[in-house]
Amino acid sequence: MEVEISPKESRKAYGGKAGPRHAELLDSAKIAYVLEGSGRAGIVLPEASERVVAIRKGDAIALPFGAVAWWFNDSSEADLTVLFLGDTSKAHKRGEFTDFQLTGASGIFTGFTAEFAGRAFDLSEQEASRLVRSQPSGGIVKLKEGFQIPEPSETDREGLVLNCEEAPLDVDVERGGRVVVVSSQNLPLVGDCGFGGDLVKLDGGAMCSPGFSCDSAFQVTYITKGSGRVQVVGIEGKRVLETAVKAGSLFIVPRFFVVSKIADAGGMQWFSIVTTPSKLNPTFSSPPFHPVFTHLAGKTSVWKALSPQVLQASFNVSPETEELFRSKRTSDAIFFPPPS
Repeated sequence: MEVEISPKESRKAYGGKAGPRHAELLDSAKIAYVLEGSGRAGIVLPEASERVVAIRKGDAIALPFGAVAWWFNDSSEADLTVLFLGDTSKAHKRGEFTDFQLTGASGIFTGFTAEFAGRAFDLSEQEASRLVRSQPSGGIVKLKEGFQIPEPSETDREGLVLNCEEAPLDVDVERGGRVVVVSSQNLPLVGDCGFGGDLVKLDGGAMCSPGFSCDSAFQVTYITKGSGRVQVVGIEGKRVLETAVKAGSLFIVPRFFVVSKIADAGGMQWFSIVTTPSKLNPTFSSPPFHPVFTHLAGKTSVWKALSPQVLQASFNVSPETEELFRSKRTSDAIFFPPPS
């Protein structure tokens, strides 16, 4: 199955009077990642009650297919910017997110006659028309002074939101980098989304080991801070991508392609989503999702597991060269600090 992934970074609200983006039905499973600012979000999962959560920079929010969501910026001083990454293979338009607004100028019920809307809501036609057509805005709603949005609940965050800036580190390499993995173990709803993710911080001049997803997953990476260089190598040893990246850059790594990154002096940070085998093949039964990667350099490299004779024959090198190769990177794992 072909899997298409789309980014979207359009949830911006300005000032304390910029209130919630219209409630909308999601046509694709997504992970929302708060790039800057703070605010509130309301999430209604299928056949469940509304959950209102406070959101802030670093939050990852799992949004399964068919959920309804709204977003609110409660700050008068800063923007709220949210990145959306998701799978659009089953979306209304492949390769795109489509917003099915429930209210507003393009809301679903504006398409029904007053008779149908009235029958649905048990209202008179006049009452139904006033309800459906009173909101002229088609996106972000400007609230009147003093209007009260529902207060968030800390308990509603459980299982729905994970702050990647504050979560325990899965990898921490001095002068190298740090990783927080978003999986069904720390954010259970990502299992319903069909993918997980990670937040990676690479120190200045450090390298992320060449590696690939060994469970046939796609990777979609968005650079959130800093800059650096990326190389991706595909089948037959062909380099398919070699580019400089900076905050706002996005790239996709296909299944089994190998990717490596080197940060510039100021370091580099990115947020990625990773699809699951079960998403690609519905008949594949898998345990709670946790992305698995194979690295081709460092102490966890697959090369270190192979016997010296196999390495020597594979590379067609002398025993001395094989021994030199094996003796390097014996303590570094995943991230390599800059050369001394």
